Amino acid sequence: MDRKTKRLLLLVTSCSVAGVILGGTASWAESSLCLQSDKVTSECLTQDPIQKTVEGMSTGLLAGAGAAFGVAWNVRHQD
Repeated sequence: MDRKTKRLLLLVTSCSVAGVILGGTASWAESSLCLQSDKVTSECLTQDPIQKTVEGMSTGLLAGAGAAFGVAWNVRHQD
């Protein structure tokens, strides 16, 4: 594996991990705030906080990987 490929994999991995952490945290916080609001909706009561967190983590994973590939593509075309 050459150096550029290793750097790309490191970039994608680090951005994906950051996306998972941020997406999961944001979804978990949103679920918590939903339950603490003055007017609790039926949607808030019926959603599973764990499922909502996993969905946020999945979205963060895709967003992080997409951002990493976008940056790599941009850098490659600037060279």
